[in-house]
Amino acid sequence: MNSTTVTVTTWSLEQTSPADLNPAAVPEGDDIRIVRAEVPSPEFSRFLYASVGGDIQWIDRLALTYAQWEEILDRPGVETWVAYDRGTPAGYVELDPQDDGTVEIMYFGLIPAFRGRRIGGHLLSYGVQRAWDLAERWPERTPTKRVWLHTCSLDGPYAMDNYLRRGFRLFDTKTAEEPDVPTPGPWAGAQG
Repeated sequence: MNSTTVTVTTWSLEQTSPADLNPAAVPEGDDIRIVRAEVPSPEFSRFLYASVGGDIQWIDRLALTYAQWEEILDRPGVETWVAYDRGTPAGYVELDPQDDGTVEIMYFGLIPAFRGRRIGGHLLSYGVQRAWDLAERWPERTPTKRVWLHTCSLDGPYAMDNYLRRGFRLFDTKTAEEPDVPTPGPWAGAQG
């Protein structure tokens, strides 16, 4: 079998102080609410993951079992914040705290139909604020000293610009050859 590869560049970015955050404006005229999904739900989290990442090759979690999703979501301090546009999920940010006071923005993005409406900057700003004050909701967690994330050349064309505008600084760049897999879409047959 002949497999093809694609060159993927991955950038890691960080903030080391809450003062680093340059929040985006709240989108005008839209009824955008951001709400924490307080009840861990593998079904809902998988829906968000597949819907946001289906067209940009988010595939790492698609093969996880229900129990594996539960294990990820049940860790103390893991939070999912969902943006809603008039009651419809538009995107999400998933926070993953570590024991050393570092919080990774594990996943962040918008469902394709909601991109290009200035919701992403607002959702990212809100998610970063929640990463910085995470220990207030989880007293057993170490106060946040650093918020970081990674993005890659497969992500949306405005992702890196959004991160830089929010005050993230680049601290690492890696390039690797990865299998060129078909983009699955948010459900079977979505790309066909």
